[in-house]
Amino acid sequence: MYKLEPLPYDYDALEPVVSATTVNIHYNKHHKGYLDKLNNILNSFGYKFEDSIEDIIINIDSFPLEYRGDILFNAGGVLNHNLYWKSISNAPSLPEGKLLEKINATYGNYDNFKTEFINAARKLVGSGYTFLVLDQNKNLKIINTSNQESPYSYGFIPLLNIDLWEHAYYLDYQNNRNDYINNFFSIVNFKVANQLYGENI
Repeated sequence: MYKLEPLPYDYDALEPVVSATTVNIHYNKHHKGYLDKLNNILNSFGYKFEDSIEDIIINIDSFPLEYRGDILFNAGGVLNHNLYWKSISNAPSLPEGKLLEKINATYGNYDNFKTEFINAARKLVGSGYTFLVLDQNKNLKIINTSNQESPYSYGFIPLLNIDLWEHAYYLDYQNNRNDYINNFFSIVNFKVANQLYGENI
């Protein structure tokens, strides 16, 4: 069965931007809940757990039709949360090297990218995520996805994201989602994004 990736910091590491209570509930209830449900679904028809979760989403047509929707939802929930915890940190970092060069070429500079990302996140309706992704042509895009949709379903490689489900921010910000979005950039961590970009260009 698939295992929960360790949280890369203590529950209180992101305070005051994200509280220890929010991180604890988000990780141990919501994130773990998607993983448990995914394992249960796959176990129900004898899946051998031989592929990565990314490959499950990419090859969803090989799974029994009646399970595909639930598999996609819960597999996306696992992967999207895995990336979210790596996209924020108590030791923030900025894009560098080849990724920074591509951001500058695509958006003009990092500040312009940040503005476009924030604007996209503010426009998301309902629950979902805003992602920085690498498309099939090795170009950067900022996209919104609904619920637990994964960029892998569209042939994109996710590099960084912000979780915009209410459970990610409501205890700390109530209905002030824009404050959460703005504060995201004070704890943003591009370390994994830098690595993923370098591996996939």
